[in-house]
Formats: sequence, structure tokens, C-alpha cells
Amino acid sequence: MHSAHPGSFRVRSARAEDEAALGALDRDTWSTLHAVAPEPVPPYDPFFDSTHRPEHYLVAEEAEETGETEGAEEARGTGGLLGYIRLVPPTPLLCNRHVRQIQGLAVAEAARGRGVARALLRAAYGEARRQGAVRMTLRVLGHNAPARALYESEGFAVEGVLPGEFHLGGEYVDDVLMGRRLD
Repeated sequence: MHSAHPGSFRVRSARAEDEAALGALDRDTWSTLHAVAPEPVPPYDPFFDSTHRPEHYLVAEEAEETGETEGAEEARGTGGLLGYIRLVPPTPLLCNRHVRQIQGLAVAEAARGRGVARALLRAAYGEARRQGAVRMTLRVLGHNAPARALYESEGFAVEGVLPGEFHLGGEYVDDVLMGRRLD
């Protein structure tokens, strides 16, 4: 377990048995606000595959010792998982091994406003440091103001913008590159 959060959830490393719950959470939270891939439709692809392995993910789950909490009933649909973050090296290059990149962050609708995303980010910093990283990067869609505000409040700065990189919902959307040091 990575951390307990006083607000009734904890962050831990993902396990293979989380696959169904993570897949459901991913589908439930899909939106053009943050996703560039098409909306998932049945039959669904597996959540884990050769490039998306359990060890790449941290998950937030309801803390057992607190009993039922607000949103717990809705969370049971995703196996009690409230959110996840995917943390990976951005490239396979040795010269880039000091960097970790966030390649996915999702929080169940019922768990929003409880600090889950912030707790996942902070747990990811610790995990990245444990892996030897000194820098973290991410990409966020320009129109995703809530995510951008969260990242900025956590010390990420805009390091580049690819204007109109994606065409989503009939509009051109910027791809915003952000990063921060971990020391």
C-alpha cells in the first residue's frame, strides 16, 4: 500500500485482479474532455495488455476500515476503485530514464471532490522517485480546464503547446505538454 488518505480512501499499486474494475472505471469516465481515443464500445478490449501492465498503475480505493462512505454504493460498480493514475517511462531510451510520464488519470464521478486525483498525483510522485525519476511530465487537452488547474496547483508548468493537435467533437483542441521536477 502506498498511502492512506484521511478522507476514507487509500492509494495502492494496481493488481491483475483489478482489471475488470479498472476497465469499468475507464469506460464510465470516458469523455472528449480528456480522451483522444474513440468512445469504447463492446466487445471491450482488455484493460491490461503488454504495454499497459498492472505495475504501471496506482489505484485509489475505498478504505475498508472506514465502512460505508458517501459514494461507496456507486464505487462498488467499479470494485470499490475510485480512480487510477498510469505512470510510465515516456520512452524506452536510457537517456530518458530519469523521467516518468502520467499517461492517464481517471476518477469515478461519485468520488470527485474528495481529493482522489490529488492523492493519486502525490502517490505517483513518490513512486516515480522510488523508481529513480527526478522529473515528471504529462499531456493534457487544452480545453480540460479542471485538469490543467489541478496540475498547475501541483507544480506542473506548461512546457509546450501543440495547437489544434486533435479534432474532437467538431473542434480543434490543443495538446498541452506540462512538466515538473520531483525534488
